[in-house]
Order: sequence, then structure tokens, then C-alpha cells
Amino acid sequence: MQGVMLTVRYLAALLLVVLAACVPLAGSNSGSQTHAPPTRDAPAISPEQTADGQSWVAVSWHDVVPDAAAAARDPYAVTTDDLARQFDYLRDHGWQPVSLADILAAHRGEAELPERAVLLTFDDGLESHYSQVFPLLQAYDYPAVLALVTSWLEQEDGWQIEYEGRLRDREGFLSWEQIREMQDSGLVELASHSHDLHQGVLANPQGNVQPAAVTRQFLLHPDVYETDAQWRERVEADLRLSAEIIEQRTGSRPSAIVWPYGEFNAALETMAADLGMVVSLGLTSGSNTTATLHGLNRLLISGQPDLPLFASLLPQQPRRTLQRVAHIDLDYVYDDDPLQEVRNLDALIERIARLEINKVYLQAFADPDGDGNPEALYFPNRHLPVRRDLFNRVAWQLRTRAGVEVYAWMPVLAFDLPDREQHARLSVLRPGDDGPEPAWFDYRRMSPFLPEARQLIAEIYEDLAAHASFAGIIFHDDAYLAADEDLAACVPEASWPDGSAIENCQLSPSEKTAALTEFTLQLADVVRQYRPAIRTARNLYARAVLEPEAQARFSQSLPDALAAYDTTAIMAMPRMEGVEHPKAWLRELVATVREYPNGLERTLFELQAKDWNEDRWLSGETLKAQMQLLVREGALHIGYYPDDFIRGRPEFEPLFRGISTRTFPYVRSECGSGESC
Repeated sequence: MQGVMLTVRYLAALLLVVLAACVPLAGSNSGSQTHAPPTRDAPAISPEQTADGQSWVAVSWHDVVPDAAAAARDPYAVTTDDLARQFDYLRDHGWQPVSLADILAAHRGEAELPERAVLLTFDDGLESHYSQVFPLLQAYDYPAVLALVTSWLEQEDGWQIEYEGRLRDREGFLSWEQIREMQDSGLVELASHSHDLHQGVLANPQGNVQPAAVTRQFLLHPDVYETDAQWRERVEADLRLSAEIIEQRTGSRPSAIVWPYGEFNAALETMAADLGMVVSLGLTSGSNTTATLHGLNRLLISGQPDLPLFASLLPQQPRRTLQRVAHIDLDYVYDDDPLQEVRNLDALIERIARLEINKVYLQAFADPDGDGNPEALYFPNRHLPVRRDLFNRVAWQLRTRAGVEVYAWMPVLAFDLPDREQHARLSVLRPGDDGPEPAWFDYRRMSPFLPEARQLIAEIYEDLAAHASFAGIIFHDDAYLAADEDLAACVPEASWPDGSAIENCQLSPSEKTAALTEFTLQLADVVRQYRPAIRTARNLYARAVLEPEAQARFSQSLPDALAAYDTTAIMAMPRMEGVEHPKAWLRELVATVREYPNGLERTLFELQAKDWNEDRWLSGETLKAQMQLLVREGALHIGYYPDDFIRGRPEFEPLFRGISTRTFPYVRSECGSGESC
């Protein structure tokens, strides 16, 4: 089903409040320009991972200004003196600036890059790249790449644009004469930064503005999203025009595309390559290798870093980030009254920002009755009703207003199809009195061994990725198969998730475990076609970790999960498990995870904030004590679920002390507020 159209009443109400809640990204002549990259942890490439190519790094600068006062007004500007000091550091510490031509030659195997190779790039085609940067490039004999937004360079005198909060006129950008002079020096290569994609477009009915290149634009008339064909036509025309203008004005067609805001997807990279722009650069952190020319990482210079910080960031080596996660029900944001819905969203944003955490697992499906079987979704899709087109709105607000990474919390198998006969036909099967029957005791799951079910679920994930901006996927705990499931592997059309034939449908627990893992990774690859840098996490039952025989009950395995996903989110929920001594149980859980290589580094312990058996919220002090215990025992990453941000549960102050990224573990009483230990 393609989207949910706003009623006149809903849209009218939103107009009263939406402007205050929206955070515009950019506009052609309004809305400040921002160059911040996607907020996610991107893996860097360490030296031992470069057997398939030589390692190199790239750096992205923007404006370069003569005085510190001017630099202070622009978070992405540096002073000329700072840039000179950074160039000095490169020269004095063995860094070797290289050109795009050098990287292309190394990719083809025709040459080798020097050790500590670095690509210098300057984005947006600002006038300072001629007046401030070019003299330094000449003095140091350094090559560099200029990324040009051709629509800005084609403007006439009198034109203005808001750039980083200040108006900038045509004289604030390079002239084509200056560009040709720099190009003729042999030091400067040109790249496209798009023609007119360095702006935001309307991304949802609520009015959020998101990067034009990757966003399916919401069209107010007649209140629908761009189709895939319309999006492709728009962005491909833009890329073609940019490349043609650069070629017409300079005599050289660009071989590289520098994606605005660092946002791109697989289809965009294919379009750019077909137009001759075979190198593509984003803004995620990490080093690169000569093995690939696509989706390259760059260090974004921002905040006027001092020289020690610049030096520490330059190698682009992996840095461990302690994860602090709130697992959020979008059902709490939803309300039939659009004004109340906006107030609910504001309450969520304020609470998450005040907690000073760094990740949110955000529900993308609707489950108001809490049975775990979504009958509707919070994003436009082909197969289920849309309760409200809300996920992208909330995810974007959390990212831009609260400064957190957002993972889409998604079921793997449990999607309640409107056609009940179809759902029964595609279901996980178990033995029944009259033969195989749908296994519908808890989650009403579809079988990962039925091609039609896999295709349907993959299309839901594809629709999510096409319509929403997010940093990762958290796979729900519905990805399990009990010991007497799944007889669907024995039907004639069944196959392994990779499409190969099933020779013996009496599957072992390890085979079922492998099939579930493979299917989730396939879903992640579907999402990566639209969101290339997404990270993966998967919920795992604690019993599957603590009890060796539990793999047969759940078809879940901690070592398999540690190997497959960026993060394994163990549901460390003692009251849900009926544990008599929660703290001793949590200690055992951490100790068990520690036994696996990189176990603690790749595991998040997710505590429960509510006792569902007794339908009551745990005290904030109890939750804080459990968090502090986990950290003292060696856990690196912690989270909690659920959170009632409207009524302030769990209590904010103890929760903040337990989970904030500002807090540090310290020893205190083993038992919190009189609860059993």
C-alpha cells in the first residue's frame, strides 16, 4: 500500500505546530547549509585488513578564512593559519598527498600509492579555495580535489544563498576563470558535488527536509511520494547536468562525485559511474583501500580542531564507542490527535537529549495491543496498512534534535498479513493433530524457507529503506524457531534462504540457526542498497546464551550472532525470565559473554524497565543499580526497554545516572532499593 494520505483536518492542525518542530536541512535559497555526515559508527580499515588493496585516507575541508572570528561563525571553517599548520603536520610526519589520478592508477594496478597516502578535498566551490587554499597548495606542491556545486557557480550577480547561517552572494563562490587557472596548474582536479542536490527536499507529510539525492520527495500536490522512476529521473538528470557543465566550462569531465552531506545509495553510485564519475566519496569515518572506488570515507574537518586533535583523527583508525541505548515504542508517539502527537514527539526528543545517550532503537511497526504481531507499519509499504507515516519523521527528529543514532526496530518474520489465508500458507509450521499447522502460539511468523514469504518481507524492508533515514537495523526477537518448527521446510516450494534446495527437511537446531542468520543478513543487504553504511543488531534471548540446550528451543546461538552482527543485543531481563536473584543472574550473563572472543565488545545488555508479569515499572534506583552492576562486571554496552517518555517512566534522575554517556561506574551497595538481589 503506497502511503497514508493526510486528511485536511490533520494537515491543517499540523501547520500550526510543524514549523517549530522541524529542523530544515537545507534549501536553495533558505535554510542553512550543513555538511554534517550521517551520525553512525563506520568501521575503519586497519592495516591487517588491506590485503586486497593499499590503504589511504581522505580529508574534507570547507571554507578557509583569514581570521579566527570569521571561522568561529562557521562550524566547518578553518583559518588559513590552521590549514597551513595542518599542511606542515602532513609534511613533517610523512603523509603524502595524492591525486585522484594516483588513486585510479593504483586501483587499476598500474602504480602503488606511497605510504601514508592522503587525498585532500575541498567542498562547495567557495571563493576561499582560490584566495586562501590555492596559494598553500602551490607553496607545498600538494594536489587537491575541488568539489563543485554547479548550480551555485552558474548564478548571476545579485544572487544569494544562506550558507551556514549567513547570506553568501555569487562573489563568495569561485568563478570559472579561477577554476580553470587552478586546474591548469596541474595541482587541482575537479569533482562534481551535484548540480542542485546540495539542498533538502520535503521528506514526509509532516514537513521534514532531508538530503535531496537520497530522499523520495513528498509532493504536496497530490500528497504522494515520488515514485522510484520519478526519483531516478530527477537525480540522474541532476548528475548529468553537473558533469556536462564542468566539462563545458573546463574542458574536462569529472571522474569523481562527492555526495552532498555524504548521503548516497547503490543506485546513485551506478548512475554516477555510468556518467563517467567512477570515484564516489562520502563523509563516513574510516580509511580506504585501492580495492574499491565507491562509497569512500573522508574525515570531515569541523569545530576548528587543534593540531593534536587533527593528528589523532587523521589515521582514521577504529575507535570504540560505548553504546548507551533506549529502546523506544513509536506507539507512544502516535495519537489520533495530531497536536497531541507533536507534543508526544517533543517529549520524546527532550527526554532522549537530556539522557545524553547515543543510540535509540525505534519501533518501525505498529503494535498497539502489545502482542508483537504488527498488523500495520509506520512507513509507506506495499503489503501492510500504514497506521501513520511517522517513522521517518521521528527518526530524523531524533537524529537532528537529540543527536543520536537511530536503528529501525523491525520484525524478521512476524508480519500479520491482511490476507489471513495467505498468511497461513506462508507460516512457520509445527505438527498438529491433523498434520502440519501454523505455529501461532506467540508470534505469527512467516517461514524463512518459503521463497514467497522471503520476497514479501524483503520488499517491506526495501520500502522502509527507500522512505526513511536511519543508521542501523535492530532485528526483533521474533527471529526464532522452536524444536518442533519449521515443517514448512518440507513443502515442495521450500528452499534455503539463499535459494538452494533443501535435501533433508528434518532440520537440526544449528541448521535452523544458520538459516535465520542468513535471512537477516539478506535483509540487511536489501537495506544497504539504499542506506549503504547501516549497522546491524539482533535481539537474542538470554536463555540461548546461558543454557546450552536452549539453541534447540530458539535456534539462536551467541557465537553465531557475534560473528554475524555488529551488535548482539541480549535481552538481559531477569524478571521476564522469572529469575529469583537478578543480580547474580546478570553477573553470570556477563561472565558467559566474556568467554567468547570479542564477546563484550560486540554485545549490548538490554535491561527491562517494566515487570510485565506484575504490570508495574521497576524503580529507577533498581534499574540504575543493575546498569552499574553490568558496567562493574565488564559490560561495555547497555540499554533498556521500555520507556514511557510521556509519563516519565522510568524515573529520569536514577536512569540518567545509570545510562548517560557522562557517567562512570563506581562501587556502591550491591542491592538498590530493597529489591531482591
